[in-house]
Amino acid sequence: MIKPLETDRAPKPFSAYVQGMEIPPGHRVVHVSGQVGVTVAGEIPGDVARQHELAWENALAVLAAAGMDHTHVVDAHVYITDRGHVRLYRETRDRYLKGHKPAATLLVVAGLADDRLVVEVDLVAAGPA
Repeated sequence: MIKPLETDRAPKPFSAYVQGMEIPPGHRVVHVSGQVGVTVAGEIPGDVARQHELAWENALAVLAAAGMDHTHVVDAHVYITDRGHVRLYRETRDRYLKGHKPAATLLVVAGLADDRLVVEVDLVAAGPA
């Protein structure tokens, strides 16, 4: 069984994530490449909140192609281009993960591949082989 890791020897999480996740032998691991806030048709919405939603929807769609869902996420890396979007990131993440808490990293970056993009999400998921 995949096990959350917690210790008093490291700082407690600042929001809805755990300090680490242990994947036991025999589990299948899926890595989802960075997904951005773009529609399937390749359109980049000007609305920041919609980009955050699409990035999570796209990442979870790739995960679904592997027969997994949000409960299989063991690690999430999210890159945002504006520190002012941290609250939006957390609210959107919490809505799409539905209370599930993986390990996570949030980075505020100078930019993404296209200047119109404001968020990118990549995931690592694990489940029974």
